Amino acid sequence: MTSTAVTQLRLSQFRSHRRLELDLDERPVVLYGPNGAGKTNILEAVSLLSPGRGLRRASAEEMSRRQEAVGWKVKALLSTPDAQHEVQTYSEKGAARRVMIDDKPSPQTKLASLVRMVWLIPSMDRLWIEGAEGRRRFLDRMTLSFSPDHAEATLNYEKAMRDRNRLLKDAVNDEHWYRALEINMATAAEHIQQNRKDALQRITAAQNEGGSKFPNARLALVSPKGAPEPQGAEELAHVWAETRQLDLAAGRTLFGPHRADLEGHYVAKDAPARECSTGEQKALLISLILANARALKSQTGAAPIVLLDEVAAHLDAERQAILYDEICALRTQCWMTGTGPDMFLPLGDRAQVYALGSHSEEAQAVALG
Repeated sequence: MTSTAVTQLRLSQFRSHRRLELDLDERPVVLYGPNGAGKTNILEAVSLLSPGRGLRRASAEEMSRRQEAVGWKVKALLSTPDAQHEVQTYSEKGAARRVMIDDKPSPQTKLASLVRMVWLIPSMDRLWIEGAEGRRRFLDRMTLSFSPDHAEATLNYEKAMRDRNRLLKDAVNDEHWYRALEINMATAAEHIQQNRKDALQRITAAQNEGGSKFPNARLALVSPKGAPEPQGAEELAHVWAETRQLDLAAGRTLFGPHRADLEGHYVAKDAPARECSTGEQKALLISLILANARALKSQTGAAPIVLLDEVAAHLDAERQAILYDEICALRTQCWMTGTGPDMFLPLGDRAQVYALGSHSEEAQAVALG
């Protein structure tokens, strides 16, 4: 096997699915059916094979099937170039989700070293015109795909910053308490900054290598206007100490990697992504996802799993065909959804196709190819 793929997927009490079983191979996966059939729910379940809250960023309680509300389970057989692994993730009655890898309890962060995953969903279509938080999250998902340790660095930074913010809100003025937290923040922040820069370099290189007919995007990481841009843990800690009075007045930490923004530029038009048309913005996002996948394949030798929810509906027939050709050239197991089979016809037997009924509670996914 030269790629990573889900070869078995079992859902229990997950979202709209009381029970669902899919047996798969390495080819791209097409799920089609009417609205409400649970297509996106399946993609969300697959996304939980990676660290974090999944492609909807939902709580564990929200993922439980409402009728029973007893908790849920996602079980998968994951085939990698080196071995097969059984992965289970589950939640009991709204409790935080847990992970089992090969029957052993594991932290979520371990999933990042097991499977690389990228996705594009409709809510991301407004990425370039809404707030910086969504763009940071998009960047950090790309960064995590290259650097599994990015998740731990981010968690360490956020924990230390929460503790520092608590001191700031309580107007505590103890130098020693702040100093210890700022050193921890700075160490994690340096790691976060370097990981993000490395990810942007890899994405840029993958786009510049050519081979894609989707437009290139030039990306840059920027700080809020007027914010300092220190580099390295020592300088970061120094600036936090120097600006502590400003932070005390605000009751929170005013600068750092949690305030960074991602700027996108449509290269061919020499225009900011936020000023481009809706179709052009979508094409840029697809370009970045494909570049992310190509860069990962170059780094690891195996393409990541790619999740594309309703992506073909926003493309004309020519661009649909181009997208499918590029996906197949990557040899990635790409999961795609749509309301009908017609838009996926250019894939032919290069994909495995499943039809979902309007009430997919149990065994409603019918294999068509």
